[in-house]
Amino acid sequence: MGGDRVVIGVTGGSGSVLAVRLLERLNGVEKHLVMSENAKIVLKEEVGIEAAELEAQADQNYLDSDLSARISSGSFIFSAMVVIPCSMSTLAKISAGISDTLITRCAAVALKERRKLILVPREMPLSTIALENMHRLSLNGVIIAPAMPGYYTRPKTADDMVNFVVSRVMDLMGVENNLIKRWKQ
Repeated sequence: MGGDRVVIGVTGGSGSVLAVRLLERLNGVEKHLVMSENAKIVLKEEVGIEAAELEAQADQNYLDSDLSARISSGSFIFSAMVVIPCSMSTLAKISAGISDTLITRCAAVALKERRKLILVPREMPLSTIALENMHRLSLNGVIIAPAMPGYYTRPKTADDMVNFVVSRVMDLMGVENNLIKRWKQ
C-alpha cells in the first residue's frame, strides 16, 4: 500500500522545467500534485505553459491552501514526496516545522512518518542560513538534491541537463528510468 504513490510539490523557485519533466517521465506510479500559487506564475514565465497543462499529468491535484486534503494526513500512505523545485522559503518553513501550506504540511507528515522526502532546491549562491536549513533537514533524514547537472554525461543542451537532474531525482524516489547514460555503461 502506497509503494506506487508519490506526492509532488512544486513551489515558486526557478526550475519549473524540472517538475514538468518529472511528471512527464514518472510512469507507473500514482502522482499526487500540489502547486503553490507562485509555482503557477513561474511555470508560465519559464516554460510558457499554464498550470492546467502540468496538472493534467497528475492522477490527483490539490490546492496548496487545502490543509484538509487527504494527502495531509499520516494515514495517507505514499512512498516518497519530492518538492521540485523547492524554493528557499519552502525549505526554511520545512526546516522550522512550519506547516502553513499543503506542501509544507505534507513534508511535515513525511518527516513525522519517516517517509522519503526529497527537496530539490535550485538556488545559488547559497546563504549560510540556507545551508544551515539544509543541514538541519539532512540530519532529520531529508534528501537534499540540488538541481546540479553532472557533466560526465557530456550534456550538449539544457534539456540534457534537465534530464540528468530528473533522472537522479527518480533514482532517489526508487523509480527506474533511462533518461541518461549511466557512468561507464
